Amino acid sequence: MKFQQYIEKHSNQITLLTAILIIAGYLAKYALGSNVGYDVTLAVASIIAVIPIFIHAYQALKVKVISIELLVTIAVIGAFIIGEYNESAIVTFLFMFGGYLEKRTLSKTRESIKSLTEMAPTTALVVQDDGTTEEVDVDDVDEGDVVLVKTGASIPVDGKIVEGHGYTDESAVTGESKEISKQVDDSVFSGTIVSDGFLKVEATKVGDDTTFAKIIELVEDAQDTKSHAEKFIDRFSTYYTPAVLLLAIIVFLFSQDFKLAITVLVLGCPGALVIGAPVSNVAGIGNGAKRGILIKGGDAMDTFSKVDTFVFDKTGTLTKGNTAVSAVKNYSDDLDSVIALTAKVETLSDHPLGRAITTYATTKKLEYNALPIADNETTKGQGIAANVDGQEVLVGNQKLMQANNVAMTDQQVSDMKELQSHGSSVVLVAVKNQLQLILGVSDTIRPEIADELAALRKEGAKHLVMLTGDNAATANFVAEQIGIDEVHAELMPEDKVKFVKQFQKDGRRVAFVGDGINDSPSIATADIGIAMGSGTDVAIETSDVVLMQSNFAALVHAYGLAKRTVLNTKENIVIAVGVVAFLFIGLLLGFIYMASGMFVHEASILVVIFNAMRLIGFGKPTDEIGDVALEPAK
Repeated sequence: MKFQQYIEKHSNQITLLTAILIIAGYLAKYALGSNVGYDVTLAVASIIAVIPIFIHAYQALKVKVISIELLVTIAVIGAFIIGEYNESAIVTFLFMFGGYLEKRTLSKTRESIKSLTEMAPTTALVVQDDGTTEEVDVDDVDEGDVVLVKTGASIPVDGKIVEGHGYTDESAVTGESKEISKQVDDSVFSGTIVSDGFLKVEATKVGDDTTFAKIIELVEDAQDTKSHAEKFIDRFSTYYTPAVLLLAIIVFLFSQDFKLAITVLVLGCPGALVIGAPVSNVAGIGNGAKRGILIKGGDAMDTFSKVDTFVFDKTGTLTKGNTAVSAVKNYSDDLDSVIALTAKVETLSDHPLGRAITTYATTKKLEYNALPIADNETTKGQGIAANVDGQEVLVGNQKLMQANNVAMTDQQVSDMKELQSHGSSVVLVAVKNQLQLILGVSDTIRPEIADELAALRKEGAKHLVMLTGDNAATANFVAEQIGIDEVHAELMPEDKVKFVKQFQKDGRRVAFVGDGINDSPSIATADIGIAMGSGTDVAIETSDVVLMQSNFAALVHAYGLAKRTVLNTKENIVIAVGVVAFLFIGLLLGFIYMASGMFVHEASILVVIFNAMRLIGFGKPTDEIGDVALEPAK
């Protein structure tokens, strides 16, 4: 075991020593005219270089795997038997040197992922009861502790600012390069950096529960999740490598040419084929990670690339989610009283429409918090019925009114349709079974959304669908503005799931894009679930793709990245298979030999790695994502 560890640790030095011995051998032959020195030196080089190769072969055989290293080891032994020390020395050196270059180049594909782990904070300044601070290990910080973060320091916890103000660099979490202004009550993420100012943060999540820790875990797990291509190659390699060994035996039996059989072993090594798909996968995931795009492994990448139908939630996805009361139709004698009752009922809800109404009441300085609520009932997909200050109040949509036999006049119906035709969601309010109020609540359409959806089509999206719980008029208004193909409105969460399943039955590959919380059933049902923004636990756990920035430029980039990654994987497979075919043809025609074949073999490994590394630079720089639409990669 110690010997094996020593060999592993000094593999680079062994490669260098082998190169020096090969050079010395050729100098002995051609400068000094010593064939004995040439043979002895190259034999020693072969023995030294084959030791680490043999160890790997032996370890693989222990778990019943016939590896590439076994083929090379047998080839070296065969070369010794026939006295081709130069062939064995060059083959082992090229194999070792190829491994060295492979590690060096592969490390570059992991740099963006490695940089994430290096940014994880290790200590925290915890504020004590007397106002002093104590530096502790980040694992010793508890929820509820207040930590001090100075300029230039990394925030060690997820939490809420309780004192101070400043700017934070959240690029490690969201991919957003612009500094974000932070004030008291704002939320902050672990792993982000205070670029200016100071903050005191009350910890809400610590250790492995922080968003940053979950991102690192997700990206690391994603690298181990294999694509369909990788799984196929794994199965293929299981049979391919023994087949090469069998082919070499057959060649020897028919030709009685031992050197030819050994050369078949060397040329048949499937190195580029084995590494081509994983390196593309890692490079693609790394590209996304440094832009705040988390793709859960090669399988998700492969499925995402085949998506032709994108299904969107409306509020907070196609729109900003910053809803506000934009119109008031009053049919009561005391408008302020009815708005106060409505606002009190909406304190029971966390819906964006409800928040808009409570904000509106607060802005009008209406006192509603002290109003007593005797009982309440929420009807999914309709609204809330409650007894507020001794009055029966209904707040919701037209379905709620109809269910409670609240009549609407022709004028009220006309007013409601007028608001809906202008893109407003409507909230109907009845007190004592009489309609008293219609509120129009508008949500701002994302300004970049039309261009980004057009870019999504250019990348290959065939159908763009909106599924929303909002009314049909509002949904159609938004769809017309941004270019949605198909709209289904007034849906409850289970209805959205039914539509997703129907699209799948129709043969479509479906991606559902939502906020990761209310839409989690649809996200889980779709072929690919995509959570826009938030970075919440639900988003990270239930979706296949998490966009830490809530913008569509990141969605377009992720979709394009998935397609380029899968294409890159296919390119690498073609290169690998093509090289093996070329080597065997060359062997048959007599212009490829053992050493030259190994050189081409190792070169092909580097070619597929460098091809995959092109994915690292795919798309525009991080600071441009979120500002402008991404252009398809040339």
